[in-house]
Amino acid sequence: MNHIEALLNRQREYFRQGRTREVSFRKEMLRKLRDAILKFEPEIEKALQDDLGKPAFEAYATETGLVLEELNYHLKHLKKWNRRKRVRTPLVHLPGKSYIYTEPFGQVLIMGTWNYPMQIVLLPLVGAISAGNCAILKPSEMAPHSGRVLETLIRETFQPEYITVVQGEVDAAQYLLQQKFDFIFFTGSTRVGKIVMEMASRNLTPVCLELGGKSPCLVDEDADIELAAKRIIWGKFINAGQTCVAPDYVLAAASVKDRLIDAMRKQITKFFGEDPSLSPDYSRIINRLHFKRLQAYLEGVRVVAGGDYREEDKYFSPTIVEGVN
Repeated sequence: MNHIEALLNRQREYFRQGRTREVSFRKEMLRKLRDAILKFEPEIEKALQDDLGKPAFEAYATETGLVLEELNYHLKHLKKWNRRKRVRTPLVHLPGKSYIYTEPFGQVLIMGTWNYPMQIVLLPLVGAISAGNCAILKPSEMAPHSGRVLETLIRETFQPEYITVVQGEVDAAQYLLQQKFDFIFFTGSTRVGKIVMEMASRNLTPVCLELGGKSPCLVDEDADIELAAKRIIWGKFINAGQTCVAPDYVLAAASVKDRLIDAMRKQITKFFGEDPSLSPDYSRIINRLHFKRLQAYLEGVRVVAGGDYREEDKYFSPTIVEGVN
């Protein structure tokens, strides 16, 4: 905890020097981050495989590829975004002129989650760098391999008084939230999001909360059933369903329900083969706690596809159930 406090003080002093406000500096740092991601891509891919069993295509499509696209977009537009904007001057202030200037917040805390452990920390970091802030990154302790690679990547790329990673369990996160930051970006559950917002309010710290929720799919009588099934199965079972906007449940017109279930079964086989446990394209559940949570969903319902699991390697087959409340 003493280390965190000293780090916070060093970052505050570094921000006060004004270097991060320079557009040329921000663009240089964005390029450094882009180069580091490309350099560490094999290590990132392996870490995601170790944490989530994530295949290489998913690692790029849902993690590093998204961040690289974001970096290129910011590098292209940053100079324009930073220009002052002339606005109308109120009558009482004439003959003055009025402008809007963009200013960095200062010191940003970015708290990531485990299902996309690289993307969900690095995407907000791109914004923090682009806007001229310093940042402390707190990756999820549930994805330790990814957290270690992220820490190495950041340590070898940036000075700690500018951007650094803080590892730790819940106590480290709680201690960080007790400190005075200028902005907090949190991704995670609604339950923890409420805690983050409550603790941030004590310092009047603005927050961005990207929280989990429910994402139903509605399939009516006029739907293209084959296309709907393909999209639902892709959206649900990428990352083995561990996505905040993955379809949680389907509300279907009674007249198409059986056809839809049959079409979804076929898409599962098309995507992952007869035995998805052998598929190189199917991820694993993050840990045993979440594995047990998924097992509980099978109680008191009718399994119409899948339902197989192996706790020893955290494999849970693509599964569809009906008869839910």
